[in-house]
Amino acid sequence: MQSNEPVSLIRDVEASVVPIGTKVTLQKGESAHITQSLGGSYTVIVNGNMFRIEGKDADALGLEVATKTSSGTSGPATQEQVEKEIWTQLKTCFDPEIPVNIVDLGLIYDCHVEPIAANSFRASVKMTLTAPGCGMGPVLQQDVQNKLLCIEAVDDVAVELVWDPPWNQSMLTEAAKLQLGLM
Repeated sequence: MQSNEPVSLIRDVEASVVPIGTKVTLQKGESAHITQSLGGSYTVIVNGNMFRIEGKDADALGLEVATKTSSGTSGPATQEQVEKEIWTQLKTCFDPEIPVNIVDLGLIYDCHVEPIAANSFRASVKMTLTAPGCGMGPVLQQDVQNKLLCIEAVDDVAVELVWDPPWNQSMLTEAAKLQLGLM
């Protein structure tokens, strides 16, 4: 969702400054231009600055708050089913400045799933950022953790930011390159 028309914030709302990640409160009545609404969060421009607003706060933009659901299976989940659902969820995480999910950006270096009890799994994810100094790292890290914990059979999540190897454009999938006009 991108709109040329500004929306007026209906209430005060917590947001993260892009790209540094600092938490701020945007004030009720401020004019916001929505530039991106992918993966359940919103990137907005307010007073010439870019911010990320979480999906749980969509009502501040006058939008409906989506309820998080998992497309989990009924009955006991297999490790393979859980891993598939994890990759599906990871593809709903987006960098607030780039309209491509973090999987297609090549930011996910490793995902390991292991059982911890009957129908209970731990997910360990190693991910990087497009730039080591990006302040949005903790925000994206938390987004990944939150989305994976929404999977019914996932009870523990560890998300580690790593810097080796350094990210570069060759890590983009062909779909991402096409979407970004690099092909």
